[in-house]
Amino acid sequence: MPGGAAGDAAREGYRNATGAPLRRHQAGRPMSDRPLRVDPAERITAAIPGARRRQGRLRQGRRPRSARRPRRLVRGFFRFTILLLLWAAILGGGTIGYFALTLPDTSQLGTSLRRPTITILAEDGSTLASLGDLFGEPLSLKQMSPFLPQAVIATEDRRFYSHFGIDPIGLVRAAVIDLRARHVVQGGSTISQQLAKILFLTPERSLARKIRETLLALWLEHRFAKDQILEIYLNRVYLGAGTYGVDAAAHRYFDKSAAKLTLFESAVIAGLLKAPTRFSPANGRDRAVARASQVLANMVEAGFINAADSSGAEKQGSALVVAGRPGSRYFADWVADQIREFAGAGDRDVTIRTTLDPRLQAAAEAAIADVLARSGPKNAVGQGALVALSSDGAVRAMVGGRDYGQSQFNRTTQAQRQPGSAFKPFVYLAGLETGLRPSDHFVDAPIRVGDWQPHNYTNRYQGDMTMAEGLAQSINTIAVQIAERAGISRVIATANRLGITSDLAKDASIALGTNEVNLLELVSAYAPLANGGIGILAYGIAEIRDSEGRTVYRRAGSGPGPVVARELVGMMTDMLAGVVGHGTGKSAALPRPAAGKTGTTQEYRDAWFIGYTADLIAGVWLGNDDNSPMNRVTGGSLPALAWRNFMLAATSGMPIKPLPTTPSSEESPLDKLLGWLAPSTPPPDPLAVEAWRYPVPQHRDGSE
Repeated sequence: MPGGAAGDAAREGYRNATGAPLRRHQAGRPMSDRPLRVDPAERITAAIPGARRRQGRLRQGRRPRSARRPRRLVRGFFRFTILLLLWAAILGGGTIGYFALTLPDTSQLGTSLRRPTITILAEDGSTLASLGDLFGEPLSLKQMSPFLPQAVIATEDRRFYSHFGIDPIGLVRAAVIDLRARHVVQGGSTISQQLAKILFLTPERSLARKIRETLLALWLEHRFAKDQILEIYLNRVYLGAGTYGVDAAAHRYFDKSAAKLTLFESAVIAGLLKAPTRFSPANGRDRAVARASQVLANMVEAGFINAADSSGAEKQGSALVVAGRPGSRYFADWVADQIREFAGAGDRDVTIRTTLDPRLQAAAEAAIADVLARSGPKNAVGQGALVALSSDGAVRAMVGGRDYGQSQFNRTTQAQRQPGSAFKPFVYLAGLETGLRPSDHFVDAPIRVGDWQPHNYTNRYQGDMTMAEGLAQSINTIAVQIAERAGISRVIATANRLGITSDLAKDASIALGTNEVNLLELVSAYAPLANGGIGILAYGIAEIRDSEGRTVYRRAGSGPGPVVARELVGMMTDMLAGVVGHGTGKSAALPRPAAGKTGTTQEYRDAWFIGYTADLIAGVWLGNDDNSPMNRVTGGSLPALAWRNFMLAATSGMPIKPLPTTPSSEESPLDKLLGWLAPSTPPPDPLAVEAWRYPVPQHRDGSE
């Protein structure tokens, strides 16, 4: 029946779609008669194995997709972390391998390169300074003062005996302190790391160096025992003033072995590790004492000493005595710079005996320190320098500044400043060499040289006066007239012949000292006026010996010889004695014959006094490094006082001797006749004298 056939077909199609058993196709029945009323979605579902089961579960209560996302994120993060750690291990291992392969050679652990040592002695054999690389005797921990390793551990690496070469606790602590301060205050390096840097690396700040330092520290910890590491460190660490190792430092600063150091001295040396130059007792006792007090406090915290021991040690600070003389370091540096000029002396240890007199050096340091302490603040004077020579050019004292620890710039040899009127003796000597005499008369009045109108320091003019009086009162107009009559070229030649080596401009203002010179050459150029006309070369080295006692060099005397006629020396000395006797340099007067000249530059930027007795030539300069003006300080005030104080102490106990004078000689009748017959030479035309005063200071005037 049609209805029955249709129902059978529907049931068969349902079974096909739902997966029920199919009935066998009856032969002879066309395929087109099979029912095709099946939903396409159902056919897809039926074609996928297991789809019906999944579909059934969904219908019963399947989880939404949003519930599965956290699980997927966790799995993804876990996989990413594993991958990241894997790459980190690969890269880290490769980096460590690279730095391990590029580590410096550790086979030369026991060797060290060093510069030659230069030991500089004063004239009496006492040590002034030791320069170069100084290594002491290698000492074991048992041979050293027991306070020394304790002070170092308490200050540098308190957990030295418990860490493995790197101190994580110390690193964290240092990082916290640095973060709070917002700059590097404390480092986290252990003694092992510091030793690795000392032995194998450079001081550069870089990540590569830090990685190598860490690897080498681990190698040192594996290779050596803790005591051995500490021992090597104490024998090789740099401790300032060219010293390497605690024994060299002990000898340099305290003139004793490291085995004999006291508690306070051990604290001083341990304190140098932070900043060897800054805390060196040779550069500043107060800073060294303050740092030692910190070290003692560290030792109390670490349990090495008690508070009573610390207090007792600190009392030694007021009596701290450092071997050598810090003030003489300016002289020692000047001498050391000349060592290259002596063949064969630059590649081996040498001992230099110098010309410095410790007694005169102490007097020079006291004179400069006293004037700066008493009058420096109120007179706006920041720096001073002094140098003293014997008549043959030997440097007997040298002060290059107020504090070598604060500034190593030597204002005696390195500072080029205008000498002002202290240059005038060369102008007057050039005038004498052209025939002028101290008794010749000049007119002090406003003058003009081309477009230049020089004026006097006081802006007052005194009219007619002698040449000698013009020098005594430091009259600028007369100095310019003499320079013009002698010729600027002759003035320059005269100054060069006596010892001025700085470049001098061929300009009329040279008469007022507008060309820059340094104090040492200026004082050297006065020496021929003090010794009878013999040119000198300032020197500080008397003898050089090598480490085996062989003489490398011995001074046998040298110099340009006579540079000024004896007669003119006497004239110049008489005129310069008038400067001290009744002129601008009265404050420098001594209870013995003395001569000299003051000098002041424009706006009181420089003040000088250069003078001499029969035994010593000395010069003083006062001013400021930034060339700022002083408070009306002239050469005849503070410099003259400082010069007088030094010379009083320096010449104490010396016999009083006269200054060089003009030799007396009887003129023969023939000389008289020839002089009477010789035609007289008319004097050169005087410079134009203006009828007005030029009141405004010009740039080239040079003041007094």
